[in-house]
Amino acid sequence: MPLSDSFHLETSLQAFEPSQWNALAGDQPFVRHEFLSALHETGCAAPDTGWTPYFLALRRSGTLAGAVPLYLKTHSRGEYVFDYAWAEAYARHGLTYYPKLLSAVPFTPVTGARLLACNHDDRLALARGLIDMARQLGLSSLHLLFPRDQDMAALREAGYLLREGVQFHWRNAGYSGMDDFLAALNHDKRKKIRQDRKKVAQAGIRYRWLRGRDIDAAALDFFYDCYCRTYYEHGNPPYLNAAFFQRLHEQMPDTMVLVLAVKDDAPVASALNLQGGDALYGRYWGSTVFVPGLHFETCYMQAVEYCIANQLARFEGGAQGEHKIARGLLPTPTWSAHWIADPRFADAIEDFLHRETAAIQNYLCELDMHAPFKRAVAT
Repeated sequence: MPLSDSFHLETSLQAFEPSQWNALAGDQPFVRHEFLSALHETGCAAPDTGWTPYFLALRRSGTLAGAVPLYLKTHSRGEYVFDYAWAEAYARHGLTYYPKLLSAVPFTPVTGARLLACNHDDRLALARGLIDMARQLGLSSLHLLFPRDQDMAALREAGYLLREGVQFHWRNAGYSGMDDFLAALNHDKRKKIRQDRKKVAQAGIRYRWLRGRDIDAAALDFFYDCYCRTYYEHGNPPYLNAAFFQRLHEQMPDTMVLVLAVKDDAPVASALNLQGGDALYGRYWGSTVFVPGLHFETCYMQAVEYCIANQLARFEGGAQGEHKIARGLLPTPTWSAHWIADPRFADAIEDFLHRETAAIQNYLCELDMHAPFKRAVAT
């Protein structure tokens, strides 16, 4: 479906040459051709689940110069930026909020590229082209979740409404090892981490890190059982099926880092992280037993230790969780960008976002008072 001389709206990722798409995606695993294809072709993010894929393409002389992964959404589940109140407001006024247009990685609250392009001008063209497309399709709204800083600059210039959020990320200050990292923490936090790690070790838990082809079928099957348990324990079916993880392991093995907690030579818990560039992303976890401290050690401390050992710059521990501060993960602003077709609702939402942003800034200041690291002494 052509939108202009340069823009086209595609309905399948197969319309794109994988090498051209991945050249724009770079080292971010969640927007690579293989990752998105796995989500779509295994039925996890598909029309039947309320995620109808679309792709805005900017082509120049037959070469892909820019692209945006998109979804026509009939609900707001699996997004981690909550707009349920906006949908309810539309409904109260007899208006339809869904379907809406979304640029995000399904079920994945990870900051990264949304406007896939190599320069600011092309990113700005994509940001504006998305608004034109949403207007042509007669949609209520357009949303881009967890965009990187380069995308934010283009979205801001294009006039989107911006919404601030908070996640908790760990940054590597060039630590030589775990003891070096722990030494940077204040006394209480350092003592608590050491006590928790000791309890896990005294319970007979040992850890193995498996990456890529070292993850065999048995380990992957165990992980998936753990992943499903986590969802079912919270009363929900899992978003992702076993075929998705098998496909990921076949086509993107080097992005997968599996932490296995082992007791008496048998696995009892696992956490699957994805690695891209200089970052590790904590994604999925589960266990078959309860051991005090097992969750924090498996999901966070083992990931931090892996990052230090492999000289990775940061670890993103997923959405929410003030408890992560005590493990050295610091509050980090995240963003989303929104275009609302109806000017009355756009004005109301803009007013709400101004007030929400002020509250988020106060919240960040409050969290800073609980930072786990030693404070520099003024001289």
